[in-house]
Amino acid sequence: MPDILTLGIVQMKVGSNRDENLAQAVAMVRKAASQDADLVILPEIFNSPYDSRLFPRYAESYPGLTSNFLAGLAAETGVILVGGSIPEKDDQGNIYNTSLVFDKKGCLIGRHRKIHLFDIDIPGQITFRESDTMKAGEELTLVQNDRVCFGLLICYDIRFPELAHLAALQGARMLIIPAAFNCTTGPLHWELLMRSRAVDNQVYLAAASPARNPQASYQAWGHSMIIDPWGRILAEADEQEQLVMASLDLDLVEEARRQLPVLQQRRDDLYDLRW
Repeated sequence: MPDILTLGIVQMKVGSNRDENLAQAVAMVRKAASQDADLVILPEIFNSPYDSRLFPRYAESYPGLTSNFLAGLAAETGVILVGGSIPEKDDQGNIYNTSLVFDKKGCLIGRHRKIHLFDIDIPGQITFRESDTMKAGEELTLVQNDRVCFGLLICYDIRFPELAHLAALQGARMLIIPAAFNCTTGPLHWELLMRSRAVDNQVYLAAASPARNPQASYQAWGHSMIIDPWGRILAEADEQEQLVMASLDLDLVEEARRQLPVLQQRRDDLYDLRW
């Protein structure tokens, strides 16, 4: 019997009202669960605006309002829930861009703090500095559940191939990327990067973006997608709010690695990835 996992990505519009954002997440996660999703992914910064100036205002501790909400939603719907990401505040007052993962019973099974902060300046197009208000995470995150081991990265992390490759070498069969690319870099690099990381590491990859919100200060590219280990796009959104679903044959990971054994043929005598 094939090992099939049904995956859902919630591409939702995010606004300034946290309660409205959470209510929309509830509706769309429930819809995914009604379509037999085993694992559901929310987008990057799904509970508040993606605006570095506002992160301190919306930051929450763990446990807190949004993390309790995610735990309860996972338990209610019976899905593995990757809570996109939220601005998370620790006991010292540091703020992180954090993804929380809950199992079907609502228990926390993973937490990733974005390692590479999005600090860019493209003159005349976009300037953004997460580091003005956020602190970088320090750990690679692998999440093991009863169905699949996956590496968890957030947005800008995907541009650093070493991180994705380390996840694959340590057992990941899937990469999950809550990400809010913008309308400058998205058309150029979104599909290219996501398909490349899937092919490089012979893994499934799910990239979860917010939907486009014309009223927001930051315009997300959208185009959430699910990609197989051969780089084929199994499902893709446009820029509008929608649910992206696909059934994944997890045995395809081993099949791809057996037919094209690039991970086994690495020349560790010439190059090596170190922590």
